[in-house]
Amino acid sequence: MKKENTPELITERLILRKFTEEDREALYEILKDEEVNRFLTWFPAASLTAAETFLKERYLDSYKKESGYQYAICLKGENHPVGYIGVSMEESHDLGYGLRKEYWNQGIVTEAGRAVIERVRKDGIPYLTATHDVKNPASGAVMEKLGMSYQYSYEELWQPKNFLVTFRMYQINLDGQTERVYRKYWEQSEVHFVEDREEETRQ
Repeated sequence: MKKENTPELITERLILRKFTEEDREALYEILKDEEVNRFLTWFPAASLTAAETFLKERYLDSYKKESGYQYAICLKGENHPVGYIGVSMEESHDLGYGLRKEYWNQGIVTEAGRAVIERVRKDGIPYLTATHDVKNPASGAVMEKLGMSYQYSYEELWQPKNFLVTFRMYQINLDGQTERVYRKYWEQSEVHFVEDREEETRQ
């Protein structure tokens, strides 16, 4: 059976749906904020035109593919994106998300993430990965709330920002193969290691 690309998901507080061309200004509000985009690979959007290009390339074009999971996060009762969440259809099945800062610390990304994970599990995606900058532990806390487990850390020269980042890689296996670890980031990085997270927790 053919999988639907970005099927709408509804949770207690949220509607997760496809972005549309009418969402350009809402997306711009998310993308232009320096604090929201501090730990993301791209620079903050400098103009509405830049946000429109991002909308087309990252979302509208992706919806033309056979399957995918690239969502606008909207609060129920409103049809206005306050964030985004998605899963890459590449080998990593990377889970990524962003949220306007006035909605931080309300469990919104966790609620959205749980819905997306259940959908991809149902659709047969075997695992998901997610990474965060070690300087952004709040993102790692979200990953843990979603049932993801820390696997390893690695260094990467992040482009186009062109600075060295130490990432932590998390993973959740959805098909019962609990020992599987996605190792591509480990293998590609000359500097990789496993942190003593228990020691970190005790401090």
